[in-house]
Amino acid sequence: MNRNPLIPFLLIAVLGIGLMFLLSFKGIGDHEELAKGDEEPKTEDVANATPEELYTQKGCIGCHGDNYQGVSGPSLVGVGEKLSVDEIKTTLKEGRGGMPANLVPAEKLDEMAEWVSQIK
Repeated sequence: MNRNPLIPFLLIAVLGIGLMFLLSFKGIGDHEELAKGDEEPKTEDVANATPEELYTQKGCIGCHGDNYQGVSGPSLVGVGEKLSVDEIKTTLKEGRGGMPANLVPAEKLDEMAEWVSQIK
């Protein structure tokens, strides 16, 4: 009637170690596919995108919020009153603080800076 209480724990440990090795080998086999990651939008998609579409595609919405209210990044509401279009363009091109540089393609910088300056 006395059962060894270590057997269930031993089975779980063996199963966990086995799964770890199995998933490791699966990852090694898929390393090229995993290294590619998500594909960037096609050039023609970016060239035809509106500033609002670029805002969501490039991940700006994650830091500046869905209503431009600011989350981890500053609010974009009324930024045109504080910064000129050229200053906004420079920020989009070079980045600032935690914002990475070159999120917006060079051919869309003017359009995006103008759009950001008009957010109310």
